[in-house]
Amino acid sequence: MAGGGGDGKLLEQIMRLASAIVQPSEAELPLLEALCTAAEEEIRRRLREEITPEDCGDAFLCASALLAAAGLLPCRSGGDVEQFTVGDVSVRTGGGGQVCQAAAAMRQQSASLMAPYWGDSAFAFQGVRG
Repeated sequence: MAGGGGDGKLLEQIMRLASAIVQPSEAELPLLEALCTAAEEEIRRRLREEITPEDCGDAFLCASALLAAAGLLPCRSGGDVEQFTVGDVSVRTGGGGQVCQAAAAMRQQSASLMAPYWGDSAFAFQGVRG
């Protein structure tokens, strides 16, 4: 795995779980694999110093898979055509908002799973005057 310090077996497990969540097409597999790698690295970086992915058990795998799946969903079509008008040509699609809501829920669930293992909340003050 490039730059992440993870092992191939962990990435393989994350990929299998993420695939079960989003059922990727053949064309989406390379993107999903890259998203799994990025998700694993992001979650690994946020672990408290004394915690390893193995210490987290299935939470690490599930959280990484959910984060990767959340990254793939918005890359798909914005939804099915809901309305099509011929005069003055107008097409309206739907479902995009639902996809974004689902992706946000997956990111939130990922963070909830990892909260006990993370050393920070990814929040920092910058340039705050006292």
